[in-house]
Amino acid sequence: VQLQASGGGLVRAGDSLTLSCAASGLTFEMYAMGWFRRAAGKEREFAVGISRHDGNTEHANSVKDRFTISRDNAKSTVTLTMNSLKPEDTAVYYCAAQHRGRYDTRVSTRDSDYKYWGQGTQVTVSS
Repeated sequence: VQLQASGGGLVRAGDSLTLSCAASGLTFEMYAMGWFRRAAGKEREFAVGISRHDGNTEHANSVKDRFTISRDNAKSTVTLTMNSLKPEDTAVYYCAAQHRGRYDTRVSTRDSDYKYWGQGTQVTVSS
């Protein structure tokens, strides 16, 4: 299984950035997908997640109304669109996959519930 995250970079506060995660080696539609982030010196934290069938999303309060997640099951990709970026959004962003039952639309915010992880992509927001 491989989760390949891309799209990170250096932007200014207020800018937008889009991250992508391409999954391979797993049946993508059987997994809820999440984006986590780890800022320097801090623990990894949940940012946003999406259920198997694109009908349910979860957002951390810190990114609500600014970050949007979507998925394309046909392409096995999940996308994170980040708007109105703030310096405190600076972190390494990781995509992760959590297996869910066929009719399970839940999205966990706990990193321990995610089985597969990508390598991370750096997002730096300057003030």
